[in-house]
Amino acid sequence: MARVFKKLWGRTVMITGASSGFGEQIAYEAARSGAQLVLCARRGDKLKEVADTCCELSGQQVHTVILDIGEFDNCQRGLDFIKETIPTIDCLVNCAGMGVFETALETPFSVTNQMFQVNVLGLIHVTQQIALKMAATGYGHIINIASQAGKMATPKSSSYAASKFAVIGYSNSLRLELRPFNIAVTTVNPGPIETPFFDQADPSGDYLKQVAAFVIQPEDLAKKVVSKMGRYTREINTPLLMAMGSTTYQLFPHIGDYLARTVFNKK
Repeated sequence: MARVFKKLWGRTVMITGASSGFGEQIAYEAARSGAQLVLCARRGDKLKEVADTCCELSGQQVHTVILDIGEFDNCQRGLDFIKETIPTIDCLVNCAGMGVFETALETPFSVTNQMFQVNVLGLIHVTQQIALKMAATGYGHIINIASQAGKMATPKSSSYAASKFAVIGYSNSLRLELRPFNIAVTTVNPGPIETPFFDQADPSGDYLKQVAAFVIQPEDLAKKVVSKMGRYTREINTPLLMAMGSTTYQLFPHIGDYLARTVFNKK
């Protein structure tokens, strides 16, 4: 498999949404591989805790940047700091995201707007500016965390699925545009991950119980994502059964609709 870079040790990895959940676990796994880290999130206290742990794991430098990708001005200030103080970003992981599971007719527009600000527009804002930095360097790897919901929408996820469809579409075009600059683009499409994401998406906790057979442990997926850093990898799709379901959805849409409203309809 073609590579952008061979070893992660000493490389600089920037992670958004690094203060908890999947982003936090990617940070720990990258630190174990000897990466220098630029950790970004809204919560400075929690971010410092993650950074301290990463320093212990890697012995490498860890920068923390307060960055809210849902707020343009705040995000731009964080990006300006990164561009001025960090010489190179070898790998960007866009992990910050949010979701609310509700029917299309009952989802307030303010919630839909917030999801798109965080999941799509904020991701594009960060990616564009870091990709320009990578292009000037002559290489890089961008990893966008999307979702199986962006491949196969199910009931009570219309706005969330739409935002993740957008991330996949953006990533697919970006992959083609950035290849001449020796920049790889990978889309990660997980099913449900056992993280605090569901504290907001499904406060009742019923959804994770219903899909227990499909739930992914963040530590396991973080290892897979970090193992692909520096490699030209188009997508990571997991778990296998959901990945097969989303493929069926594309090839046989009527069967896909049936699976989406029955087997995978657990919200």
